[in-house]
Amino acid sequence: MIRKFLTAAALCLGMAAPAMSEPLAKDVFGQFRSASQGPAVSIGFYSKGCGQGFVQLPETGPSWQAMRLSRNRNWGHPELVNFLIGLSRAAQQAGWRGLYIGDLSQPRGGPMISGHASHQLGLDADIWMLPPSSLTLSPAQRESISSVSAVSRNGTALSPNFNGGHMAILRAAARDRRVERVFTDPVVKVAMCQMETGNRAWLRKIRPLNGHDYHFHVRMACPKGSICRDQDPPPPGDGCAEAVEWVKNRIDPGRVKPSPPDPNYRHPRSYRLSELPAQCRTVAAAP
Repeated sequence: MIRKFLTAAALCLGMAAPAMSEPLAKDVFGQFRSASQGPAVSIGFYSKGCGQGFVQLPETGPSWQAMRLSRNRNWGHPELVNFLIGLSRAAQQAGWRGLYIGDLSQPRGGPMISGHASHQLGLDADIWMLPPSSLTLSPAQRESISSVSAVSRNGTALSPNFNGGHMAILRAAARDRRVERVFTDPVVKVAMCQMETGNRAWLRKIRPLNGHDYHFHVRMACPKGSICRDQDPPPPGDGCAEAVEWVKNRIDPGRVKPSPPDPNYRHPRSYRLSELPAQCRTVAAAP
């Protein structure tokens, strides 16, 4: 019955329904241990795509360490890797030893077996809120150490973990012309709005998002030569009033009117290979 329904729905939309026996894209892209050859190209959208010619962020550098190495998610478009190395140097200028860098993408991007809905184009990266105490952690230590939250337990104020280095690093990320958005907790956004006394234009790129108090998420714009689609631009203005509303809603959840779930939403882990951009099948088939 389900198979017949999917087939009928696809015919109505003028497209072929993916076979139920077809592998899930997450299982295909989750198996690769290395990137495909060729020029670096990001393909599709942040939550529905893949990539060719990715490079690996070195596990350790003079100003960074890649964390959770067992996931093999320290791959990305060269623009992203170049940006992260530069941001880690900016972190040193802000008084930190460097950066602990979490997930980027898989070797060929694509949906992941677990975790993220995005991070598929090699253009997203999670950066820990924990200032590094050492840049010589062993692989085992990088599996066991945890980040810290920049927000208090009740979610309405900064925690003592937040410091001026966070402000400087987030500002440096948002000011980079290659960056499209920086996602962080709304409490952190409000604090930065209050702290900034100069040019506030960069604050527009800082977008409030729940679940981003232990790390912040940098998203690069689609690089030249790629065939991916950027998000729509953020709304005009610095976005500070919006972040204040997020925090007010945490203080008084009764202010929030529940919205009905989108019946058409599917998590990217449910996509089959044929539902990704056609070029992703070429990437998946490459040696």
